[in-house]
Amino acid sequence: MKYFFTLILSVCTVLASESDAIRVEILEKIFGGLSLKEEIIVWSDNEDILKYFTQKEHYKTVEYCIDANFIVLEFTSQMSVECLKKNIFVLNYNLLKELPQSFGALFWKKGRPNIILVEPRIKSSKIKVSQDLEPYMEAQIW
Repeated sequence: MKYFFTLILSVCTVLASESDAIRVEILEKIFGGLSLKEEIIVWSDNEDILKYFTQKEHYKTVEYCIDANFIVLEFTSQMSVECLKKNIFVLNYNLLKELPQSFGALFWKKGRPNIILVEPRIKSSKIKVSQDLEPYMEAQIW
């Protein structure tokens, strides 16, 4: 019985890390379709996601949110006011509602990834969006 629980825990750990890898692949495509006048510098409150982004050549990652221009939030966390002024992309639909500074979300619903980019928030952040991401643009949060 002890081995069975160990096996289940191992499988759950592997699936969780694969889930983060899949999310990073999707985030990489999303961020690839966004542009600022400066290099994209990423910080996340999820250490695994930050580690995956560190391994990517196209993105620079930082240890502190204050040094980033794109923040990927998975959890509600106590962030400084300076960090809340950054471009925030969330990994939870409820956070998109809670944080008016967030411009988009990636979340799973019915086993599928959903992407939302809130058009008024993107325009106020002066982020340019490629044509590939236009189908994900929403006028408001639903």
